[in-house]
Amino acid sequence: MCTCSPAEVRRYAAKISGPLLDRVDIDLRLARVSRLGGPGRGRTTTAAARGRVRAARERAAERWRDTPWRTNAEVPGTWLRESPHRLAGEARRTLDGALERGLVTLRAYDRVARVSWTLADLAGRDRPEVADVGRALFLKKGVAA
Repeated sequence: MCTCSPAEVRRYAAKISGPLLDRVDIDLRLARVSRLGGPGRGRTTTAAARGRVRAARERAAERWRDTPWRTNAEVPGTWLRESPHRLAGEARRTLDGALERGLVTLRAYDRVARVSWTLADLAGRDRPEVADVGRALFLKKGVAA
């Protein structure tokens, strides 16, 4: 358990270099839980989460079946940017805009694309939508698309 103050945590995090942070898929800051909601409110059981993850992994494995990869995390960035499985239409434009504005590097672009595919898989969709890319950008950089 960390006993550091929030200021100490921020000071330490500021010391981590950009290239190292670029290798992190999700950088999400969470607020401390101060009180619990009512019983059963918004809860997902472990079994339900396991089922969703299993289905998402099966969906990804099926998509990548004719390649050397089985999970979204294994797929090289060049493949995600240039293959038939690249992000489509507005979803890609959202991420391209973040790259052009300097919000993400090319390495982060690839990581956001992978997380977008994972979010689509978890939702049971065939392709990532704009909302998936926006959510992945938020998880990576803490900024809205």
